[in-house]
Parts: sequence; structure tokens; C-alpha cells
Amino acid sequence: MNKLYQLLGLAMRAGKIISGEYLVLREVRSGKVHLVLLATDAAKNTEKKITDKCFTYKVPIIRYGTRQELGKAIGKVERVVIAVTDPGFARSIQKFVQ
Repeated sequence: MNKLYQLLGLAMRAGKIISGEYLVLREVRSGKVHLVLLATDAAKNTEKKITDKCFTYKVPIIRYGTRQELGKAIGKVERVVIAVTDPGFARSIQKFVQ
């Protein structure tokens, strides 16, 4: 498992991760999200909703991994979208992707 997935798991254990399309959209609107990760195999409709909302609220979005990989990283079943609510974790994750 790579470092990004390890960071996601750590953030999940710290309670700084939100997953699921509805919950992520709600938290993006509330301004509590610092980074959104979207699975590369997300449906086009989901992709459009998430990217449009992140663009509107100026939240960085990263396309990374499959839904199985993202889910496994946070100890859940398949997850298409994950939001990071902690600025420190968000910065660390962005460093690994760049």
C-alpha cells in the first residue's frame, strides 16, 4: 500500500474523513472540506456533481485510485468520493499526488 492510502487510513482513524456522495456534497457546501478525492472509475454523473460543487466552493479535487482502493484505504467497502476535513492531512495528501 502506498503512502497516500496510509495517510487516508490515518485520517480516517483520526475522524477527519467523510465518505459518500451525499455527505461529501453537504460538507463541501458547509465549508468544512479541504480536499476531495474522487475515484478514477466514478460514474460521469457523480463526477460532474462533485467537480461542479468543488469548483463552486473552491475545494481542491484529486482523481486518484479506484473505488475499491479508496474504500480499502479507509477500511470500508467501495468508496467513490472521500472528503478530508483537516487542512494538515489535506496538504500531506496533495504532496504525494504532485
